[in-house]
Amino acid sequence: MKENQKSYSVKEATVKLMQYCAYRDRCHKEVEEKLTELRMIPAAKEQIIIQLMQEDFLNEERFARSFVRGKFRIKKWGKIKITQELKSKEVSAPIIKLGLTEIDKQKYIATLYDIAEKKLEQLKEPNPYKKKRKLIEFLLRRGYESALVYDVVNEVLKS
Repeated sequence: MKENQKSYSVKEATVKLMQYCAYRDRCHKEVEEKLTELRMIPAAKEQIIIQLMQEDFLNEERFARSFVRGKFRIKKWGKIKITQELKSKEVSAPIIKLGLTEIDKQKYIATLYDIAEKKLEQLKEPNPYKKKRKLIEFLLRRGYESALVYDVVNEVLKS
């Protein structure tokens, strides 16, 4: 144990975690990691997490919804990549499904077209097959569904 590391009472840790959760929505895993950082014992962790949930500082559904909105609107990620990220944060499948309802179908497809067109302008590949492959790979890496990607790429290359 390091000499300069502060130890926290349950009350102090709870206040610290309330601020942590108030700053932006957090998932359970992030809160648990933060409590581990603060070197809290398992019983204290559990007590703090329960209190955070009761006082609505910690809400997995709200976290999933805001995560989905942010990653789609700002980073323009597809549903597959968003789902993978939420799974890595140990968010349950039903809550991931609820979170994905935040994405409007029309906006989703419009965004995919937008990204495809912008990327197509940037590609300096003379070979049309390689150009198409690069565009498809780019969109798949962004987390869009393959069937949608192929449809959009074929549309964009026609125009």
